Amino acid sequence: MTLIECDNLTIGYGSTAVQTGLNIKIDKGDYYFIVGENGTGKSTLMRTILGFEKPLGGTITFSSELNKNAIGYLPQTNTAMKDFPATVEEIVLSGRQGHLGWMPFYSKADKKAAEDNMARLDILSMRHKSFCELSGGQQQRVLLARALCAAQSMLLMDEPVKGFDPKITQQMYDDIESLHRSGMTVIMISHDLAAAHRYATKTLQLKRERRTV
Repeated sequence: MTLIECDNLTIGYGSTAVQTGLNIKIDKGDYYFIVGENGTGKSTLMRTILGFEKPLGGTITFSSELNKNAIGYLPQTNTAMKDFPATVEEIVLSGRQGHLGWMPFYSKADKKAAEDNMARLDILSMRHKSFCELSGGQQQRVLLARALCAAQSMLLMDEPVKGFDPKITQQMYDDIESLHRSGMTVIMISHDLAAAHRYATKTLQLKRERRTV
């Protein structure tokens, strides 16, 4: 079953296109790698799929079975995230905001989802710790748990292992592969061609392209 289909898609910013004529099908159960050099539009493509950026041309069609508000998203980490003044539990629970509707407070179901995802990623014991006191690898697991609180069947990640040592990188890949085996459709931006060869069911390799439209 095709969940997302991009037809003759042009992406970019302003009047500058970084990629044109993209035809992409993401099917249920895919582990879809987007690879390429810096500046080839990998993050722009992901942000366009998520609706954060408007396409410069072409169309993106979502399956009626895919709720766009329930897609988990793990963006690239930045300094502001690393110093965020909140507990692990508060950050993970914030992933349920898209499920609140008109309710101003988190429900028992929201809190259970947060607890289950912290347990799933082995961070439940640090639920009351400050996020900014954690190591980089621990912080990334917290942010992944937060993304899982939003995700129902699809998870999008922008270079989730960037800057980590080999041990933490492998732990993250193991976590993500476990999620994929459980039925999650995964879309990942990466520079790691070896990981793409090992894990991907499909790979899109972007090459540098820049023009005015």
